[in-house]
Amino acid sequence: MDYLIKIENRKRKLNKKRITILIVVILIIFFLILYFVIRNNFKKEIATEKNNETQISNILEENIIEEQNEVIKKYNFEMLNVEEFERFDNIYKTSDPKRIFLTFDDGPTMQVTPYILDLLKNEDIKATFFVLGNRVDANPELVKREYEEGHFIANHGYSHKYSAIYASTDAVIDEYSKTNQSIRDAIGNQEYNSLAFRFPGGSVGGYYDSLKKATKQILREKGIVSIDWNALIGDSEGLKTKEKLLSRFYETMKNQSSVVLLMHDAADKILTYETLPEIISYCRENGYEFKSLYDVILRES
Repeated sequence: MDYLIKIENRKRKLNKKRITILIVVILIIFFLILYFVIRNNFKKEIATEKNNETQISNILEENIIEEQNEVIKKYNFEMLNVEEFERFDNIYKTSDPKRIFLTFDDGPTMQVTPYILDLLKNEDIKATFFVLGNRVDANPELVKREYEEGHFIANHGYSHKYSAIYASTDAVIDEYSKTNQSIRDAIGNQEYNSLAFRFPGGSVGGYYDSLKKATKQILREKGIVSIDWNALIGDSEGLKTKEKLLSRFYETMKNQSSVVLLMHDAADKILTYETLPEIISYCRENGYEFKSLYDVILRES
């Protein structure tokens, strides 16, 4: 009898253990299922939030581009007016607050322009690009990016060959017009007019000085302004180090309160990009506001 009781007790204990183990297993399975359900829901929520953030970001970016294009269309400048010419005529004169126009010639190029654009975007700065028509045709996507990111696309002629562009006043106008059409094709806006021209080598002095003077007057009659510079970094003078470029920059900046700074984004000007952060820092530390030619045309500057 005692033997049977012992066996029965063992069975009961064994059953309790089995039940306990079963309960523990069930609880483990339950919490595992709960964990995976919660984790999956959390992942879905994060994915949804990221998707919403991406959609909002895209909407905001589209709105910014749309607003910018509306402004540009509003002033789809067929030609500059008297007031706008007057503001351009005063672009080098004393300004309060101080201002600086970052301008880049001879691009766009795959070797340098994208890096400059990335930096300008990170710094929230709008600049002016005096593009060459033949490089616009070679790199239309870069011109489109410049335009869509709010930079002013200005005109530097098509060839940059002095013997070609300065063959006559008509040759200058033809190169301007050809480049203007290349810009239109690249940005997808057939109403765009660059309206700001920078003579290769500048508009004053040199062998072609008299031809440039005559052409400047013709351009002005067509509502097109000629823009030079009053400061530079010497990146087209054969300077080979950042220190020398910065020294030239400080030397030509002097104490001017309205600065049009000449730089280049040609294929061999990577040093310009490498020097640009220090130029930007110097300008900010010394109270300069960054402007593009849009600021001259569209509003008081």
